[in-house]
This record gives sequence, structure tokens and C-alpha cells, in this order.
Amino acid sequence: MVHEEAREVESGEGVTHRLCSWVNGLALEDIPEDIKTRAKYLMLDGFGCAIVGAHLPWTEKAVNIVLDMETAGDCLVWGYDKKLGPLSAALLNSTEVQSFELDDWHSLAPLHSNSVMLPALLAAASQQKARANAVITGSNLLLSTIVGYEVGPRVGLCLHGSHMLTRGWHSGTVFGHAACATSVGKLLKLSTDAIEDAVGIACTQACGLMSAQFSSEVKRMQHGFAARNGLFAALLAEGGYSGIKHVFEEKYGGFLSVFGESSGCHPPYLENELVKGLGEIWQTESIRVKPHASMAGTHCTIDTIAGLQKDYPEKLKDLSGVKDITIEMSEAAFKHGGWTAMRPLTATGAQMSCAYVAAVQLLDGQVLPQQFHRDLINRDSIWRLIENTRCQYTPELGQRFEQRVTIAFNDGSSISKTMNAPRGVEPPLTNNEILAKFRTFTRGLIDNKRQDIIEKLVLGLEDITDVSCLDEVLAGSTLDPIA
Repeated sequence: MVHEEAREVESGEGVTHRLCSWVNGLALEDIPEDIKTRAKYLMLDGFGCAIVGAHLPWTEKAVNIVLDMETAGDCLVWGYDKKLGPLSAALLNSTEVQSFELDDWHSLAPLHSNSVMLPALLAAASQQKARANAVITGSNLLLSTIVGYEVGPRVGLCLHGSHMLTRGWHSGTVFGHAACATSVGKLLKLSTDAIEDAVGIACTQACGLMSAQFSSEVKRMQHGFAARNGLFAALLAEGGYSGIKHVFEEKYGGFLSVFGESSGCHPPYLENELVKGLGEIWQTESIRVKPHASMAGTHCTIDTIAGLQKDYPEKLKDLSGVKDITIEMSEAAFKHGGWTAMRPLTATGAQMSCAYVAAVQLLDGQVLPQQFHRDLINRDSIWRLIENTRCQYTPELGQRFEQRVTIAFNDGSSISKTMNAPRGVEPPLTNNEILAKFRTFTRGLIDNKRQDIIEKLVLGLEDITDVSCLDEVLAGSTLDPIA
């Protein structure tokens, strides 16, 4: 049988082992300087998102529940100065990073890398220091984070990237488990075989339903499952626990064969994307940073309407004259953000809805955290616009991010604009813009001195001899941005 033959493949063969061998052998000096620099700015954005998210109502609820059920440990919960075991700390800190749809995403294989890697890596570092008397340096952290940035999107590309969203999978939680396991495995200096064990343990836990986006609070936590489970996998492998070998190429019950089944794509999965261009093509370059506080697929909606506001300021000054709004988009964006929003809507649902963000941009001229306060979500002015908004899949909009917005007025006139991609995708935010975002979004939530310390620590990672100093400054109290 095919699966019996696959088990007979020697451990040195196959894409899984090749990937793990590359991870094991990668050194910081192998990585181009611009990639290392970009990675540090991406990490700063991730920590900024955690500061914004730490004391949002749904985050506080999660933290209080977990603190009540778990005993104290060695790993800090950011924003609370509390300690839990590594798995729970990684879960909660990830929930903070992903709590407000502000965090990074990969433009070809959607996942939120920082919410998976950063919490797991710093939890592993704390565990190592407490239990093994081993100190993790900033260079270790940077290298291990870049490993995760590289692996996660490659897993996603094997499964046709954003097509997983079209099928209803929360793609990042599917792609993120293996990324986290390799990232933490690198931090722990596991052998190639042990990293492959960690990947096999992680992949058997991978899952994530995109229906979480409509109203649940668990949408905020699902990347945390990848952080927790990937960390768990790496710690098990460090202790000698064996995982599934050849997990990506295994034909019977393998990761790609199962998640690729009934994909509708030909071929159903692309095994070689896992190792294609390792060390030459840097997926870190395709990680995008968000300027708006909403799901990435809504950003073209926001920017297209902002373009109409700039082009037709007088026409859009009085919104009572708007008859209807049509938003046309690609299939993945339509299924992810084009669903019909119904009142009452939670903050989770609002941030995932193209109709909602369109109304907010028209009314407020921005889509930032304050737009998702529960009182603002239920404004009658918002819902009058939403009720007259129609989202539709338009096949001719073949590019992944392309959208067209048409606004019709009661006087019979209409205006329309098409955009190929939003700001943050084309062009991506620059490093200076990411720094400005960090400063802007964390201002008032932490004091200026702490802002400055975090900024200097992250952008000067190679000079840090013990990353616990970064963990500790993140653990201090923060404020709720929508209180």
C-alpha cells in the first residue's frame, strides 16, 4: 500500500526532513541584513499589538478564566505581571496580539505570524531560564522568529494559500502549528530529527474553523492554539517524545493529503512549496503590516472608499443622499468579509465585515480601535448604511485584493472606484511607518519611557544577552484602548 511504502522512506528523504534540516542549520549570518532588520520591525509591531490588546474586554475575560483554572508558573502574562506555565502564557499572550485585528499577515498564505511565534518563543525562553538555567539571547530570539516567519507561509503555499479561507478554514491556525514548532525547536537547539518530531506532533493538532469570525470571542484565541500547541510539540520533542515522521508528504493521514483533500485544486496540494527557494526566497518579505484595525480582506474596501471621499468630497459630505453601496471583490475576500452583517453585531464580527468597515469609513473617515466600542457599533447611522450595502463576488476581479466600490445616490447619480490592492499591501508599510504605528497605537496605553524601552530593546535585539528583560517590560500594566 502507498502509506506503507511511505513509512519505509529513510529519514533523510522527503520535504519534511529537508525543511527541518534547513531550520537546524540556519545561522543568523546566513540571513540578509535587510531581512533581519525587517524582522525586528515586524516583531515591534507584534508587541505593539499585544499592548493594544492586553486589556480589551474579551482578553481580560480569557485571562481571568485561565488564571482561575491554572496554577502559577514561570512565564509572564503580558500586561498583567502574572505568571503561568508556558502553554497557558503562550495562549494568552497570543490572544493579546491577535485580539484586535491589528497584527501582521502574510499576503500569499494568510497567517498572523507574530501571534504564533512571539508568545511561544518568550514562554520557552522563560521556561528554559527557570528550569534549565539557560539564557536565551536576543540573537537567538531573532533567528528563531525568522524561522517561523519562513516556515508558516511555506506550509500555507503548499495548500494554495488563501484558498484555505475560501474553503472555510481559519488558515493561520492550520499553517501556524508547524511554524511554531520549528521556531521553538530552533530556539531550543533541537537536532534535525527532533525538530521533525516536533513538527509531526504539532501538525496532528492543527485546525481552525473560520465560522469563528461571525460573533465568537474564540476568533481572538485561535492563533493562540497554534502558539500553545506548537510550543507543546517542541517541548515534548525536547524531552525525547517522538512525532509523526514525513508528516507533510505522508499519503495516508499526512498533513497535506488530509488538508488538501476535496480542495478543488489541481493538484490538491503543492508539496515542493515547503522547500522551494529555502535561503533564497525570503517569505518574511511578504509579511504585511496593517494600517487599519480590521481583517486584512476589508482593507481594500476601506481604502477604496477613502479614495472616493478624496475624489468626491462634496458628494459624500451628506450621507443621507446615499441610496445603496455595492462592494465587488474576489472569491476569497467575499467569503471572508462579504457575508451579510446583522444587528446586533459584536466587535469580532464588525472587524471581519466589509459592509461594516465601509460604513465606518464613510461616517468617521477612519477605522481604528475606537470605532469598535460597543456603543459605536450599534449606531443607527452605521446600520442605515449597512442595510443598504451589498457585497458580491465578481469573477473578473481576478487579483486577490482587487475591489470595486460603487455608491448610488437618491438623485440617480453614482460614483465608482476600483483598487488593485490596499495600502500596506502595495505598497507595504515601510519600517518607519511601522515604527510610527507602534508609537501611535500604544500612546496613552503605556508611558513614554516604557514605549522607548520596548522600541530600543526590539530594534537592538542582537545586543540583548537575556530576553527576559523584554518579557518583563511587556508584563507591566496597560490600559484598554476602547474603554
